[in-house]
Amino acid sequence: MQEIFDRYINYLRAERNASPYTIRNYSNDLLGNYKRGSEKGFFQFLKLRGINSVDRVDKNILRDYLSFLINLGIAKGSITRKLSAIRSFYRYLLREGILNSNPIEQASSPRREKRLPSFLTIEETVNLLKAPDIRTSQGLRDRCLMELIYAAGLRLSELVKLNLMQVDLDTYEIRVLGKGSKERIVLIGEPAAKALSDYLENGRSLLLGNKANNDLFINNKGNRLSERMVQKILNKYAKRAGIDKRVYPHLLRHTFATHLLDGGADLRVVQELLGHSNLATTQIYTHVTQGRARKVYLSAHPMAKIEEDLDDR
Repeated sequence: MQEIFDRYINYLRAERNASPYTIRNYSNDLLGNYKRGSEKGFFQFLKLRGINSVDRVDKNILRDYLSFLINLGIAKGSITRKLSAIRSFYRYLLREGILNSNPIEQASSPRREKRLPSFLTIEETVNLLKAPDIRTSQGLRDRCLMELIYAAGLRLSELVKLNLMQVDLDTYEIRVLGKGSKERIVLIGEPAAKALSDYLENGRSLLLGNKANNDLFINNKGNRLSERMVQKILNKYAKRAGIDKRVYPHLLRHTFATHLLDGGADLRVVQELLGHSNLATTQIYTHVTQGRARKVYLSAHPMAKIEEDLDDR
């Protein structure tokens, strides 16, 4: 089974052009993560049941595995992702002729809870962006990267992969390589453009030192900034800004989408800016604040407008 799994991973990497994050997640979901916690991987479960061949898996085995995960208290979203990884693996086995039929193709996923994404208020966002000390090269970098995530709704992976030639300050545009190597153009406003210009002119060269590379965001040693370091940066400034909630890169992406829609942006435009292939993915951001909901209601409903006018007399 290990040999088949290795071939499957090579297939994902070479033929499907899967991202490193997809490969990592599929590996953890199938093999399990041996570094922490209980054994939750599909192959780990099969080993516990004494199953050492992929052709011995059927719907009953899969049903037992899902029950096993539920009893461990695994979130429904994580269970759905694991089931997706298993389906992908078995489609590969069918494609390669290792199996003649897929015994789990029709297996249903558990119903996922509908959770609205968290986001920062405008005041919290402003306080976060003002937190870095822009008198230092690190502060200029940190202010810039947070401005870009918020201004363009960038994913963390997209941010850290940015190179200098992808940025056009004349047009306020950034060329981003997103999921599945899909390229899109994102826009930035004046504050983000100024933060980017200040960082490029006064911060990056000091961090770069004697090195030469095209990485946009770099650490103190002149190397590309890591995802983990970006998370640490956000944690530091969230505390400094007095924000009493967990702040992470994707939270700023949620905030970008929410603030755009609250400001009246078209859903299709937000979908394009976020790089979502499916509009349904973007629709989760259509929740609105009470203030905007009331404003829209009062301006659109004829009787509400009359009642408001009467109250003002």
